[in-house]
Amino acid sequence: MRIVTYNVNGLRPRVSQHGSLLKFLNSLEADIICIQETKLSRQEISADLFMAEGYEAFFSCTRTSKKGCISYSGVVTFCRVNSAFSSSEVALPIAAEEGFTGLLSKSGDAVTRGTPHRISLEGLEEITEEDLLKVDSEGRCIITDHGHFVLFNIYGPRAESHDMERLSFKRKFFKILQRRWETLLSEGRRVFVVGDLNIAPTAMDRWDAGPDFEENPFRKWLRSIFTESGGPFFDVFRAKHPQRRDAYTCWAANNGAEEFDCGSRIDLILIAGPCLHHSHEAQDHNFVHCHVKDCDILKEFKRWKSGNIPRGKGVRSVKLEGSDHVPVYVCLDEMPNLPIHSTPSLAARYVPEVRGWQQTIASLLLKREEIAGVKDNGMSLSTSGCSENNMVSCSSLVSINQTSTPIEEAQGFGPSTNENLGCVYGNTKENPMVMIGKERKKLGSRCSTAGKKKARHGNSSQLTLKCFFQKENPRSSVDVGSADNNFSLSQVDMSKETDSPNETCGDGEESSSQDHDSQDQAGTIACHSSEKEKNNPLLEWQRIQELMQNSVPLCKGHGEPCVARSVKKAGPNVGRGFYVCARAEGPASNPEANCGHFQWASTKSKQKRR
Repeated sequence: MRIVTYNVNGLRPRVSQHGSLLKFLNSLEADIICIQETKLSRQEISADLFMAEGYEAFFSCTRTSKKGCISYSGVVTFCRVNSAFSSSEVALPIAAEEGFTGLLSKSGDAVTRGTPHRISLEGLEEITEEDLLKVDSEGRCIITDHGHFVLFNIYGPRAESHDMERLSFKRKFFKILQRRWETLLSEGRRVFVVGDLNIAPTAMDRWDAGPDFEENPFRKWLRSIFTESGGPFFDVFRAKHPQRRDAYTCWAANNGAEEFDCGSRIDLILIAGPCLHHSHEAQDHNFVHCHVKDCDILKEFKRWKSGNIPRGKGVRSVKLEGSDHVPVYVCLDEMPNLPIHSTPSLAARYVPEVRGWQQTIASLLLKREEIAGVKDNGMSLSTSGCSENNMVSCSSLVSINQTSTPIEEAQGFGPSTNENLGCVYGNTKENPMVMIGKERKKLGSRCSTAGKKKARHGNSSQLTLKCFFQKENPRSSVDVGSADNNFSLSQVDMSKETDSPNETCGDGEESSSQDHDSQDQAGTIACHSSEKEKNNPLLEWQRIQELMQNSVPLCKGHGEPCVARSVKKAGPNVGRGFYVCARAEGPASNPEANCGHFQWASTKSKQKRR
């Protein structure tokens, strides 16, 4: 059996990069694939992101509505199985649970004795019920029980040294998580913890570790749970490769650290618990020594390739495709089959957002009652029929309760006009046919307005970068409709353009009447092409860059244009701009690496605005 952990930095881009979810999962060649940082909210999940043939998915999305954290974090575990029902495969879990506090679990979903397992707060007086909800609200953990072991797919929180709120959150997150591990281990279970913990254990796991690197409280806590310090967990990679250096799994995306392999190892696989053998006499008789065949880093998934354009050196670097992390895998031996079981109810196949909402009998009856209510009112053209929730065609409302068309009635073939139309218009002297046209026009405008309001809330209404470089067309296509004839003003404008012999988009030369049509058409095409070039976002962006080049300083180490940054750390300089060397981060001894140039941006523009 092979288990892989991978921080994908957005599941949708990785699926798009490989062409489909199935191709992406197959490229990892694993039985259990633990994905972190999906960056998907509950409203964004769909079958093409969570359903692939031969795989069962178990996911957790962020539940917080905090600004900037809606499509944030998120984890998903994919299990490759031959059958999701009546299966004995170890890869197919017998139970699954979202989160690790027990507050998000439903009856039968948790991994301990079929009932939700609430975290005991004994000895954790500083932890409250509100804290339990917070640590599970960001979609950072999914637990699957595979019989022989309980698998935790974790995306650990990141916290800057100056952000006290996030530091407190991260401390509580790992304290509560450790309590859950201890509970399972006390019950004789084996615990696997895989994922991006956002903690590099030792100085060997960071390229620029300083002398006080290992004094960080989170690193000290992580090393305290390792077997070397008397804890229950093996760092499986270090158990197999104790002296390997430059074994990194993550590189900073904003400074080109991948070019010189300046990264850190924060994607870990931890294992605790006894082996599956009945005899435990040998001193090294543990799960790692008995069942772990191999553990390594899949460097072939690294974004930086040898043929990539180096960062800086006067050339704008091409954006690298892929995640800023690489996968880590572990291979297990001697894993016997489990008793017959089926996929748990937490699987993505049972989630309505993935498979679609099932229509109930009650909803069908409600629709029938609405239609019956319209029929009871005869031909009353109620505006409620064009509401956003009841998108019934306005033209069909006009024809309800009619046995013949208005034209047939006017010709004497249908029922009396007074019988069918008098109930709507009373004793009006106006022609009923004209009134129907007016009502259709009114209701049509209401329906179109409602449709537009509804469309504005859809995903397709999001503005693109290109639209900001386009000028609005002064000739808008406004529908002018009646009962039988519909036409748009754009058609009238086009006819005027073709009829006018003096409108040209070229150099002003007059054309002969013989080939006027062909030249006018060619001029129109030339006008459109020049307009496209003018509105081309790429050309516009290149023009802006050329203007910016004149104001960008050169770094002292290489004499190349710097890149602009801004201060994000809270303090007196927050938001202030500065310039740094554009080359990739690397060792100070390497002349090709970043020279360390720093320069504050000018503040004259800010003073003028004040």
